[in-house]
Amino acid sequence: MATGIARDATASVAVEIASEVQKRHPYSLAIPGFVAAQLSVVSILGIFATACALVVTLVWRFSSKLQRLENVERCLMCWWAVTGLIHVVLEGYFVFTPDFYKKKEIHYLAEVCKEYNKGDSRYAARDPAIVTVEAITAVFVGPASLLCVFAIAKEKFYQYPLQLVVSIAQLYGDTVYYGTVFVDGREFSAPGFLYYWFYFMFLNSIWILVPIVIATQSWHRICILMQLSKKLH
Repeated sequence: MATGIARDATASVAVEIASEVQKRHPYSLAIPGFVAAQLSVVSILGIFATACALVVTLVWRFSSKLQRLENVERCLMCWWAVTGLIHVVLEGYFVFTPDFYKKKEIHYLAEVCKEYNKGDSRYAARDPAIVTVEAITAVFVGPASLLCVFAIAKEKFYQYPLQLVVSIAQLYGDTVYYGTVFVDGREFSAPGFLYYWFYFMFLNSIWILVPIVIATQSWHRICILMQLSKKLH
């Protein structure tokens, strides 16, 4: 009987361990042909941060020549340029390169996707919800974000409605992104502060907080312009 009890206890522990692994990494152990990232985390994040800083610097200098723009509008141009390029280049690469995780040669965009996969294994697993959201973001939201840069620079009449719509689209995408995880009830991040709190929580929360601010500001500007229009008529 003691042997039977010990066997049952061992089986119970094994089930708990397997359950915990499945809960934390539901896809990472079942992706055939997966090739780990070869660049270091410092290199991947360093190149990414440098590229973003370069875009911000160029847009900020360009916008300084547009004397009618306020600093807030110049900051918005920087935001839309950076987020638009991320949507089109990085997320577009993920959508249209389904086998990125199999690449053995060093390709920076593939390395970024592989590294981020540690924070959300649904990317290498090609989760349908993720691919759909990213496809919409890359094809529609990305170009629309870059159009916002042009609209602000040229002071187009549609700049505020456009920023409102694009910000809401970003909020919707992030809501689906987080919502599907909580509904599913499983953790898709590898253990560690970097993967869960920085990659999954912090980086994605940027596309919740900033769009809320921009959407609020755009709505306020639209209301003011409509009130002025009524007074004039």
